[in-house]
Amino acid sequence: MISKKKLLFYSATIIVATYFLFLGLTKAKGFFAPMITAVILSLIVLPLSQRMERKLKRPLAAILNSLLLFLISIGLMAIVSFQVRSFAEDWPQIKETMEPKIENAKEFALEHTPLNKQDIEEAKNSSSTMDLQPGKWAKTFMSGLSSFLANYLLTFVYIFFLLNYRHIFKNFLLRVFPDEKQQTIKTIIVKSAEVAPQYLLGKLILMGLLAVIYSIGLGISGVNNFILVSVIAAVLTLIPYIGNVIGFVMAVAFGFLTSGDITVLIGIALTFTITQFVESYVLQPYVVGERVDVHPFFVIVSVILGNMVWGVIGMILAIPIMAIITVVLLNIRQLRPFGILFSKKEF
Repeated sequence: MISKKKLLFYSATIIVATYFLFLGLTKAKGFFAPMITAVILSLIVLPLSQRMERKLKRPLAAILNSLLLFLISIGLMAIVSFQVRSFAEDWPQIKETMEPKIENAKEFALEHTPLNKQDIEEAKNSSSTMDLQPGKWAKTFMSGLSSFLANYLLTFVYIFFLLNYRHIFKNFLLRVFPDEKQQTIKTIIVKSAEVAPQYLLGKLILMGLLAVIYSIGLGISGVNNFILVSVIAAVLTLIPYIGNVIGFVMAVAFGFLTSGDITVLIGIALTFTITQFVESYVLQPYVVGERVDVHPFFVIVSVILGNMVWGVIGMILAIPIMAIITVVLLNIRQLRPFGILFSKKEF
């Protein structure tokens, strides 16, 4: 009876602690999201920073690596903004092309579904409610933009301090634990630092191959700006699962919506279907899978949790964070069973 009570107590404690952990992470997104992002990015550029420190002082190397990441992020945002501007310029043509198709869809819905004209008008009015309140929309947009810019710039400040003062954090971890655990902690630090660069290297190779495949398929399908669309679709794979959907929608917007040709839509669908098959069963296991030791089931679980806690940024960070957690668990004897559970290796 006592053992059953203890089991019940421990189970309830773990459930409650887990709930408040994720609740706290959700509420403190503004603090933890840029911090964790900076940690992962710092680990990614750490090998480069270490090489630069052979010829430069550490503060200068930290500044240069922070600027490098900043310029890369600016470049990615410039590519996306260029594509958005192109879409805005094509909007009148898209609207003119799709208007008869939308009318046909409305007629089909009225004839073959329980919907009536009143339902369609109500849906149209509800979708345009924001347009009737431009002041509220502008206030919300400016608030979100200011928050994004603050966190965005703060991330690169964190990266500089993490790279420049990493020895302080390492010494702190080594001194927190007893002497007999020193070797274990060093092993965990070294292996954890290797996870993020290996994951990024695998993803970069994967994105390059996907960009080539997308370019061939979308070019044959007749998509406007197919090279730029292919590059963005490949970069969006950094967001597991959801990124592929966004890439498909973007290709449809610049292909089918612009031309209105059904063969373009079929070509886009075939391109993404074939590419997803090749990515999932050929490229992902051999290019990325060998570099990150996380079971596919827990990859999906971590991505879902990341989305629930921090949205898109949580989904991007989910896999490297899960890989680091797995490394830590595998190297702590008492927690090794959990590491074996999360790992894809057979022990």
